[in-house]
Amino acid sequence: MTTIYRLLTEDDTPAFCHKVSEALSRGWVLHGAPSITFDPQRGTVRCAQAVTKEIQGAYHPEMKLGQQ
Repeated sequence: MTTIYRLLTEDDTPAFCHKVSEALSRGWVLHGAPSITFDPQRGTVRCAQAVTKEIQGAYHPEMKLGQQ
């Protein structure tokens, strides 16, 4: 088994919650607390949440993490 990691980011809108919920429904697990920051160039609040997942086989840099 190999652990893979993703950092999900999005503006602070329902789209962020949907992105995290989709990852959880695909077997990803929350890793740590979410983070938020203000993007002064865009005038928006941005959110981030790390997730991890156990997969069969080895990690390869060319793998599409969102498709795991």
